[in-house]
Amino acid sequence: MTTLNPNPNPNPTPTVVLVHGAFSDATGWIGVIAELRSSGIPVIAPPNPLRGLTWDAAHLASVLAQLDGPAVLVGHAYGGALITVAGTAENVVALVYVAAYIPQEGETLDRLQAGFPPSPLTGHLKEWTYPLRDGDSAVEVTIEVTAFPSVFAADVPENVAAALAAAQRPLATAAFTEPASAAAWRTKPSWALVAGADRTIDPDLQRSGATRAGATTVELPNTSHAAPLSEPTQVAALIRDAVRATTATRGGTRRRR
Repeated sequence: MTTLNPNPNPNPTPTVVLVHGAFSDATGWIGVIAELRSSGIPVIAPPNPLRGLTWDAAHLASVLAQLDGPAVLVGHAYGGALITVAGTAENVVALVYVAAYIPQEGETLDRLQAGFPPSPLTGHLKEWTYPLRDGDSAVEVTIEVTAFPSVFAADVPENVAAALAAAQRPLATAAFTEPASAAAWRTKPSWALVAGADRTIDPDLQRSGATRAGATTVELPNTSHAAPLSEPTQVAALIRDAVRATTATRGGTRRRR
């Protein structure tokens, strides 16, 4: 008797989930999205609430739970911390870090940064307050508008950098003090892009995290923190590598570190 295969495509192409970081929104992925779609790779770029690591990772986990099939998580900057935590979801098959934080379980971003010299970002943060439901208030930060181009987007056209500066989304300072509840890179294959001219997250911090995670790493020595905007082809190429590798080897095991 012939048994029909209930799953005619056991290795579907993973959906790429692009997670933006602080001071930006999902439109920063526009060039990367176009590149991936041209290769027939399904992609979404959900909003990141930017309210703190615990809340934001839970939001990302809820997105993953509603996807059909496998997913490759891609995190830029602070988004790297989110994919590190939410990437433990069963349907996540790979992690890609782009100029990103890669924390260890139990590690805060403040602690992660403490081992490296302060970046130029540190002296150009502007504090704001926002109300909480209990009537209290909390603090969030943006980059000073005049400093934004040089700190965040030095290799982006001046008019684009100015528009990005005006349209910043603030990050709650709780994001720096909440510890990562998991480190998905311990059990999931990882890739990383290091932005060698990054003035927001120290390139050495990026390299250190990528090495600790055992990530397959590429470096763009002249690229700013805004790598998804300034180098969409290179970023998309790294993501395609992750998609192809995990599609070809689905069902294998990942060694634990």
